[in-house]
Amino acid sequence: MRYLIPIVAVVAFGLLSSLFIVDEREKALVLQFGRVVAVKEDPGLNVKIPLIQEVVRYDDRILSRDIDPLEITPLDDRRLVVDAFARYRIADVNQFRQAVGVGGVQAAETRLDSILRAETREVLGSVSSNDILSSDRAALMLRIRNGAVAEARALGIEIVDVRLKRTDLPAENLDATFERMRAEREREATDERARGNEAAQRVRAQADRTVVELVSDSQRQAEIIRGEADARRNAIFAEAFGQDPEFFEFYRSLTAYSRALQGENSSMVLSPDSEFFNYLKSPDGITSPSSP
Repeated sequence: MRYLIPIVAVVAFGLLSSLFIVDEREKALVLQFGRVVAVKEDPGLNVKIPLIQEVVRYDDRILSRDIDPLEITPLDDRRLVVDAFARYRIADVNQFRQAVGVGGVQAAETRLDSILRAETREVLGSVSSNDILSSDRAALMLRIRNGAVAEARALGIEIVDVRLKRTDLPAENLDATFERMRAEREREATDERARGNEAAQRVRAQADRTVVELVSDSQRQAEIIRGEADARRNAIFAEAFGQDPEFFEFYRSLTAYSRALQGENSSMVLSPDSEFFNYLKSPDGITSPSSP
């Protein structure tokens, strides 16, 4: 009885040490003296040899890895600082273990960083900065992902996605770039104003020409009408004078009296025998042709 309890304890410890559970969120490798002897990918209870074999677990979920910002030079030599991240999962735990050894996920991510940085430089260096900053970024990110897939597969890793989080100019280039952009916009504004002033001058010149033509034509027509009216008036006067010369002389005298004797204090100094008052001195308002 005295030896039974230690024996039971040893047996219980051995049984517990030989059992392990694989969670649905992970995969496990059974190692014997550092060599992989079993791969456990299905969740559940499993058995191993105590003290001789050990279990190494790896996350089976999609993992995220931020890539340190890197500076690239596109085709137009406009340097950019790119900040990206990748999503990946361990697809083959056996190959993953052989590739990274005891370094595990940290060693794998270090090598994955090198792969993604090299592929990012290669892809973004083959296009212009406008392509990187435009809606074509989605196609560029797919190219980076596809280019890194083969090398990542050698690590037992499957790259799910690669995304560019931010694309900025280097801090030392911001002021120069902004000044260049401002100068370009000012040049475009100056060109627009010059074209506008040129168009305005053409419109004003055309308007001035139209005004001169309209005024000249109006004056010409007015002169024609005025001349026709004067001719008509003279013809009427001539006709009236021809019909009754005596009445015409009388009408002209009355018109002269009306124009000369205007206002309350009109004064005239004339000789008594002046011809101006011939019709006023005549009792019947008729002057003889021989009157002075």
